[in-house]
Amino acid sequence: MSALLVSDPSNIYYLTGYNAWSFYTPQFLFVPSAGDMILFMRAMDANGASRTAWLPRENVFGYPEEFVQRPTMHPFDWVSGKLRDLGLVAGAVGGTVGLELDSYFFSPKAYLSLVAALPEWDFVDSVELVNWVRVIKSPAEIELMRAAAQISAGAMTAAIENVRVGARQCDVAAEISKAQISGTTEFGGDYPAIVPMMPTGEAADTPHLTWSEERFTEDQAVVVELAGVYKRYHVPLARTLMLGRPSPDVQKVVGAVGEGIHAVLDAIRPGVQARELSEVWNAALAKRGLAKPSRIGYSIGIGYPPDWGERTVSLRAEDETVLQENMTFHLICGMWMDNYGYELSEPFRVSADGVETFTSLPRDLIQIGNR
Repeated sequence: MSALLVSDPSNIYYLTGYNAWSFYTPQFLFVPSAGDMILFMRAMDANGASRTAWLPRENVFGYPEEFVQRPTMHPFDWVSGKLRDLGLVAGAVGGTVGLELDSYFFSPKAYLSLVAALPEWDFVDSVELVNWVRVIKSPAEIELMRAAAQISAGAMTAAIENVRVGARQCDVAAEISKAQISGTTEFGGDYPAIVPMMPTGEAADTPHLTWSEERFTEDQAVVVELAGVYKRYHVPLARTLMLGRPSPDVQKVVGAVGEGIHAVLDAIRPGVQARELSEVWNAALAKRGLAKPSRIGYSIGIGYPPDWGERTVSLRAEDETVLQENMTFHLICGMWMDNYGYELSEPFRVSADGVETFTSLPRDLIQIGNR
């Protein structure tokens, strides 16, 4: 490729350090095969990009306000003209330019604008090129994730301390959010890419539900999934809290998940394929007459809304990616049954000779109330 246009804010952050809630308007980083990177965004955001990005001010351009959210024009109409004025379009003639076609932040209208304004360029899918570069973390990144893990543990502790019969779900979510943002005495927290999720009672049979104003009641299971975030690096974590006594069905799933997650963690080491971890998990479930069709994990690191996953490696039967040292994952052993569910997850790093789990909270059903 002659150049790459990066629109995913996680990738822009990775390459430049730029960090702001400006991704709701079109922006991209121009990355040529040779030469300097150039960042394009809304003018009011470009004025402050130097507050976080290391790029020189002359490498940041802002499109005028009249291009923002207009039905008859797109900001990339202006950006394309600026690229041409800078002499960067002719330099890519005869080559190809990669686009992040699966990015949440690159719309069909953005694509059509670029195609119409820059006919000299042959646009191709970059196939998450920068995301894949991010998969193996540096030692500095691992330290940031260890800090984020401390915040994860603190936020989960806040959930455990506040989930009680009679408490409102929204009040518990508020305490979790407070812990996420406050962080620890050493590491201040950041906002997560996903809000705290809290499927409760019969609704625990469905992942990705958040909270309501309803009050917790006796014998409900409460699935809590959250993330600690430090300098945009995410370490997600899930545990299930039981208000009272678990049913026999829940107890069966708890036993199967406990056995399965420990088997998977024991199998992790460099050289193992992602699919092999899925096979270990499925074998453990099969012993209990259970099955789980969805993947059991994915690569994690930098995250912006709406997702904290890196959208690269998945721990599932079809993924033949070979694990390498300093890859980092969220291992999700969730079972969503009929009218009940149980979720247990563990964030981990592939170490030189095995696995480093980022947190040390007990891997079991956390019972609150009757014990």
